[in-house]
Amino acid sequence: MKEKFLFILRSIFKLKDKIAFFPTLIAFAGSAFAYLMFYLESQGISKYLLDIVPDLVINNTDTARTLLTTITAGSISIMVFSFSMVMVLLNQASSNFSPRLLPGLISNRRHQVILGIYVATILYCIFTLISIRPSGNEYQLPGFSVLLAIVFMVVSLGAFIYFIHSISQSIQINNIMDKIFKKSSNRLLHLIDSEKDNKESFKSSDNWNSYKSYKTGYLQNISLENIAEIAKKHECKIEISANKGAFLLEKDILFKTEIELDEETLGGLHTNFDFAKSELIEDNYVLAFKQLTEIAVKAMSPGINDPGTALNAIDYLSQLYVLRLKKNDISFTYIDDIPWVFISTVNFSSLLYEAMASLRTYCKHDVILVKRLLTMLNNLKRLSTVEAYTKSITEEIENLKTDASHSIKNERDLALIASENFNV
Repeated sequence: MKEKFLFILRSIFKLKDKIAFFPTLIAFAGSAFAYLMFYLESQGISKYLLDIVPDLVINNTDTARTLLTTITAGSISIMVFSFSMVMVLLNQASSNFSPRLLPGLISNRRHQVILGIYVATILYCIFTLISIRPSGNEYQLPGFSVLLAIVFMVVSLGAFIYFIHSISQSIQINNIMDKIFKKSSNRLLHLIDSEKDNKESFKSSDNWNSYKSYKTGYLQNISLENIAEIAKKHECKIEISANKGAFLLEKDILFKTEIELDEETLGGLHTNFDFAKSELIEDNYVLAFKQLTEIAVKAMSPGINDPGTALNAIDYLSQLYVLRLKKNDISFTYIDDIPWVFISTVNFSSLLYEAMASLRTYCKHDVILVKRLLTMLNNLKRLSTVEAYTKSITEEIENLKTDASHSIKNERDLALIASENFNV
């Protein structure tokens, strides 16, 4: 029962990344506020305010209807324009940078809230317009509600001005990369802080019971604490075989258990794995490496040819790899200092190779980019304290020099690349 409740909560929590989530909530709030004003008007709030502060109450039926109609039409126009700007942003980001950026841009909270303000204002004005009675009696006219509609329109205009500023900032690639870096670095630092210096490891899981995935999609999130509690309850070590962020087909092995578990327990375990059709950096820091690599590669395509953006992307990658050096390739989830769950993670060697394979292919002809990549790799080699990490970095340095030597023909450039310890 607890597992099902947590599954429902996680499903609701995932909705926050949908572009319509916050607009829907704010729209409901606007509608609810309109009905609250219906009740207050029935209690005579406009009559009371008309006696106390008559300047705050709209007391003419034609004026009220004209104002509400104008505000509604204006809000719809602003909302359509704003939504069109969002579509332009998404299209440009997909074309010029990387389609992987779209989920992060769609989930922008500020833009969602602004769209919600527009919708709430429109619904409030419509419901208030309906409540106007044709008799025109001054005490039946919702004058105070009409005044609040004017206030909401002013708020919408302020939100629109802020939206123009925000959208102009969001489209700049430097801001996009900075946002990617901050989200991924925060995630990496959290994972590093949660690691324990425990030398205990699981015994070989070759003979453990294997259980397959029941869905197809990206393994977006794993509730490790819940899985660890189940493991402790049944005194059964669990190994999660699939990497977080990996694309799984049905019947691919998802996890292994030390002992065989009953169907009810397995059902509870499966509810702790969330699948999705897209990925978010907040859930998987590896996606940041992919996005920054794709931005650099796209910038070096013949149609765009923007080496400056590629250099910036490499600089952000350098900072992320420095953080990744501090994280172990093996991760456990503990309860009372006892490891119950082993998590398969993308190891440093694979993470470095996947980025460098693409960068070497598209940047090997540009000596400036090759220099920056060699600087990044040499800095990582200097900072590395793990032998396996150092070995992978050395291999990538040699691979980059080999590919560059085949593409660059200038003797001075080749001499610079051949030197391993240069400084830029």
